[in-house]
Amino acid sequence: MQYKILGRTGLSVSVAGLGCGGHSRLGQTYGHSVEQSVAVVKAAIDMGINFIDTAAAYGTEAIVGQAVRGLRDKVVISTKTAILPWGEPNAKRFTGAQILEQLEQNLARLGTDYVDLYSLHGIVRSQLDYVGSEIVPALIRAREQGKIRFLGVTEHFGSDTNHRMLSAAIPSGIWDVVMVGFNLLNPSARRNVLRLTQAHNVGVQDMFAVRRALCNPHGLKEALDTIEKAGQLDRRKLDVGDPLGFLKDGTQGIVDAAYRFCRHEPGIDVVLTGTGKVEHLKENVTSINRGALSPEIQAKLEELFGQVDSVSGN
Repeated sequence: MQYKILGRTGLSVSVAGLGCGGHSRLGQTYGHSVEQSVAVVKAAIDMGINFIDTAAAYGTEAIVGQAVRGLRDKVVISTKTAILPWGEPNAKRFTGAQILEQLEQNLARLGTDYVDLYSLHGIVRSQLDYVGSEIVPALIRAREQGKIRFLGVTEHFGSDTNHRMLSAAIPSGIWDVVMVGFNLLNPSARRNVLRLTQAHNVGVQDMFAVRRALCNPHGLKEALDTIEKAGQLDRRKLDVGDPLGFLKDGTQGIVDAAYRFCRHEPGIDVVLTGTGKVEHLKENVTSINRGALSPEIQAKLEELFGQVDSVSGN
């Protein structure tokens, strides 16, 4: 396993991070037992993964807590809370006091008295002023009490594919780490986010490295249709039958190329990968630890998708 320093936190973290959400949620989405999901987390740690990202909304915090029991000082735990009830966008926002109540519940499920990274989950641009005035002071108090080591914020990539929130949030100096959507179909964070995180020494978690568009032919077609409709793709430059076939040259396939593309992007510290299957996790970790894509493939991707900011790839 390779490791990097996570921005100004000084934490040494594995370049492959275990994502406990996504479509799988450690296999909970498709019927795994708690014991099976715990085994995935333990296998990740055995592979050298020391960065584990979960959230209240994922329903996997207790699984993580069980898996890392006795190993707390060997792992970096990242968890998150939303500022309103998850899945209820029109609900009343939580107060700072209520966020601290959420934090206590996070800690209880994880079975720990502190988290290394505590992020506000899925924040959008219109919420930033409220976050700064009402939520951040409460989080700072929790940090002073030793319940949080570092503060983070994650974007709602599905509705903010050109990163309006993070572009505004990073220069504030509040956030030690951000979670950004970045993949080979939409590398716009390179312009809108990563130049800022590097300037401010902010750590970066990458989500959406591989989602439906990069592992499902129908999902890829939908994504390419959306990009073309946005005027950001010349479809004539792609092979009709195998539009991303060129990625297979010198790689183990599209998924392998997609992980390597993200891993070697300057400014990205941790590439999150989530699954409920140990063998699948091993494959993904192997890809993340491989070398960079060839200059020829990088140039082709820049030509095709370098200006795309219209899809998430989900």
